[in-house]
Amino acid sequence: MRKIKLGILQVFHDKSEDIGDKFPDDAHRFRNSFDSLESRFKYTIYMVIGNKLPEDIHEQDAYIITGSPLSVRDHHCFTDKLNNFIRCCDLNKKPLIGSCFGHQAIAAALGGNVIKSKIKWNVGVEETQFENFMPWMSPHKNLNLYVFHEDQVSMIPKGCKLLGSTQKCRISSFSKGNHIFTTQSHPEFDYVFMKTIVDKYEKMLGPKIYNNAIETLTNKVNGDTFTLWCENFIKFNLFTNHQG
Repeated sequence: MRKIKLGILQVFHDKSEDIGDKFPDDAHRFRNSFDSLESRFKYTIYMVIGNKLPEDIHEQDAYIITGSPLSVRDHHCFTDKLNNFIRCCDLNKKPLIGSCFGHQAIAAALGGNVIKSKIKWNVGVEETQFENFMPWMSPHKNLNLYVFHEDQVSMIPKGCKLLGSTQKCRISSFSKGNHIFTTQSHPEFDYVFMKTIVDKYEKMLGPKIYNNAIETLTNKVNGDTFTLWCENFIKFNLFTNHQG
C-alpha cells in the first residue's frame, strides 16, 4: 500500500539564533508528531510564508496549515492565494487540518470572523472541553494542549460545527462536514520548546500573563491524542465511504 501523501503548509520560518537555529521548524514538528504514530506519511512542505502553495489541491491526499506569529487579520503576500486554496479544499472536500493560525485562516476564508482577544495574550496549557465528537475523535476525552495566541475566532463559518472550547477561547476547535478539522492549540509543541518561547517573550507578555503561563506548563499535555485524531481524520476521509 502506498504511503498517504500529506502536504504541510508552513506559514512561518523562524530565522532567529535562539529559536530558529535550535529547534525544528513548524513543519518538522508536525512530521515528528505524526511519525510517532502508526502511520508514516509521505510529506511535502509548502512554504506559504514564501508565497508557495500547491498548484493543484490533488497533489496531496490531505493538508495541514501550521501556526504562525503572523496575524490572520493582516493582509500578507500569500493571503489571497491561501484563501483560495482553503475554499478550493472545502469545495472539493479535500481533507484539511488547521492549527492556530491555520484554524483562524480556515475560519476567515470560509466566512467566519477573527478578532483580537480581549484578554490580549492566551498562553500556556489550556484544557479544551469538547461538546461534540466527530467519528475520528477517538478516544473521547477533553485535552490539555499548549496555546500561544493573540487572535481568536469569534464566529465560525456557515455549515461548520463547534467542537471544543477553552476557558479563555470559546471557539477552540471546529469542523465542517467530515473534511475540515481545526484547533486553536499547538498539539505539535513540546515542553522545552514552549518554555523557551514563553521565556523569550516574557517582557511582551507582562508579569501576570507570563507567570500564569509558566504555572500551567507543569500540567500534562495531550498533544499525542490530538495528533492521533488527525491521523484518524485523514484515514476516515480516504478509506471510509461517507457523505462529507
